[in-house]
Amino acid sequence: MELNPLEQALHTARALVMADLVAGDVAEADVVSLVEDAVTHRRWWVEQWPEGAEFVAGLVAQDVQDALLEKYGRWPLCPACAEGEPHALDVEPELGPDPHWVCVKAAVAVAPVGSLGEVLRR
Repeated sequence: MELNPLEQALHTARALVMADLVAGDVAEADVVSLVEDAVTHRRWWVEQWPEGAEFVAGLVAQDVQDALLEKYGRWPLCPACAEGEPHALDVEPELGPDPHWVCVKAAVAVAPVGSLGEVLRR
């Protein structure tokens, strides 16, 4: 069975965010539930605005980041800044294709959403 483009975008977003959670060793069952909640919420959003399908991965990443902040604290922590107060990465663009985790403090793109493992395992 082939997925329609909207479902494919949602599955891709889920996979990318899960990859980043696994890379950061925070993919516990309750965190996976946060991902599912975010995907469910964004399913409605993308059904209303199909042209926004390419933005879903960044939006799901931001939704999960916000939910984690409320329950557990900042995620993902910036691996680029070794000194100073630990701080979270942001997703940029906030609403656009090809989302990346960026450190606004150092003004550097750390990794595409879904690719944090490549940076965290160094």
